[in-house]
Amino acid sequence: MQNDKEKFKKEFIGRLIKFTIKVIKLGEEIKTNRLMWSTIDQVIRSAGSIGANVVEAKASSSKKDYIKFFEIALKSANETIYWLMVIEETIDLEKKEKFATLKQEAIEIAKILGSSVLTLKNKK
Repeated sequence: MQNDKEKFKKEFIGRLIKFTIKVIKLGEEIKTNRLMWSTIDQVIRSAGSIGANVVEAKASSSKKDYIKFFEIALKSANETIYWLMVIEETIDLEKKEKFATLKQEAIEIAKILGSSVLTLKNKK
């Protein structure tokens, strides 16, 4: 049982890293538009914050602290979804599909984090 949990955690962190890299790469593709620079920077920061907080939770000093990091990661995931929606509405059609795929991944990550928070709080 413990090995399954550890395997899931490792795979989830890998998934978060891949997600962040995809956000960075797609951000680079649209960074030619000067007006989008601050929005792109913001989505990259919020996407990176998801994984950073999940990893940082490992070093928590208490269960309450551990839960707090997951709550912050969830908030960052929701923020990332917002910024991806903003970008999706302002870019050309050929890139919209890529951002829609990223947005869907962010939604799935947020659901996993939300479920984790509920489980950690014994509310599930």
